[in-house]
Amino acid sequence: MREDDKVSSYVRPSIDAPIFRHADGQVIDYGSLWGAGSPPEDTYSVETHPERFAPLHTVADALIAHLRDTYDVDVEEGVEAAEDLLHASYHEVVRAARIRPNDPTCAAVTIVFTAYPGVCVHAGLLNDFHYPACGCDACDSNWQAEADSLERDVLAVVTGHYREAIERRDLDPWVGYAFTYPDGTSSGGSRERGVSTERFTAAEAVLRDVAGPWTEWPSDASSS
Repeated sequence: MREDDKVSSYVRPSIDAPIFRHADGQVIDYGSLWGAGSPPEDTYSVETHPERFAPLHTVADALIAHLRDTYDVDVEEGVEAAEDLLHASYHEVVRAARIRPNDPTCAAVTIVFTAYPGVCVHAGLLNDFHYPACGCDACDSNWQAEADSLERDVLAVVTGHYREAIERRDLDPWVGYAFTYPDGTSSGGSRERGVSTERFTAAEAVLRDVAGPWTEWPSDASSS
């Protein structure tokens, strides 16, 4: 099976998403609240219905099942896998799964479910991604957009379209990442504080050997 066929075999499960309404009974159209205008000042740091992101758990569960069934990986389940995150989640961890390809040139992925409800992904060695990154009313994100990002990022790692980089800048290392998607790219980075020197040193040694994007994940022979 070709790599693009394996990726396209992933299908988002059918989701009966909750509907939220204003006091007058009108449906709250998350993702389109502010149109072309700016959100009101009093919507920042306010999270009226964080439970709207609950479908992300269903999507994350489907991704784990897809990766387990399609690729040559080991899957370790247990909340202790959330320790892979560079920084502990602000919210209680209710489930975590570490998916590690049986090829050391591939980036592992740890998917963490939080009680918020949301999902955190630790990809490779030194990067964490959060869905949603912010759930406040001003940011006006919805579960569909966050699920799109979650799926796109995880599948980019799986297909070898993800790279990491470390630069030593003064006292705190700068950690970067880049994704390549079928329709474009995404990159970024941050100055990481509070992560052990041992963890950075070990990651640097591995990334020197990778010297570019992580390798695409190998297929599970039984799924061919």
